[in-house]
Amino acid sequence: MDRKRFLRQLGGTSLMALLPLSSAKAFFKSSALSKIWTNAKVVRNDEGTELRIFGNPQLHKVVGSDTGNQFFEWVDDLAPGSGIPPHIHTKEDEVFRVLEGEVEVMIGENITILKKGDMAYAPKNLVHSWKVVGSQKAKMLVSAFPSGMELMFDEFHAMPEGPPDFETVAKISKSYGIQFV
Repeated sequence: MDRKRFLRQLGGTSLMALLPLSSAKAFFKSSALSKIWTNAKVVRNDEGTELRIFGNPQLHKVVGSDTGNQFFEWVDDLAPGSGIPPHIHTKEDEVFRVLEGEVEVMIGENITILKKGDMAYAPKNLVHSWKVVGSQKAKMLVSAFPSGMELMFDEFHAMPEGPPDFETVAKISKSYGIQFV
């Protein structure tokens, strides 16, 4: 086979396996991928931007501006009984990973209790909800793909302290493609 034709057919990053390291670095510096990589970030366990969402601390680890709008990740520090009623996201998928405590998760028609280390995936357009069960607080690492929901949480954080007005919450949520059912 003709070497030039073979290399042309490989295309993209497959070619990187055949290039010396210095050539690969030059490729990635000039590619669109470098825009995401230049925002590389290390966030320690207790670091992030803290917001208060309906009385619970929420620690934003990375937001859309950190990830090229690919994803948003945060840690919820939740009181017993905290939760969110059934709702549907039209824009993002979510991943929930329990770090402490127990969280009952409903995704579609499936209901399960997640314990430390367990995770659940809720794709967009599928009804889901969650609630902290038991008498212990829970911590949950949540990721949303793509980003954007962090802007909704900024609006929730700006709301007056105390029990939230559900009509206002539903209106804000709807503006971000989230509908309560």
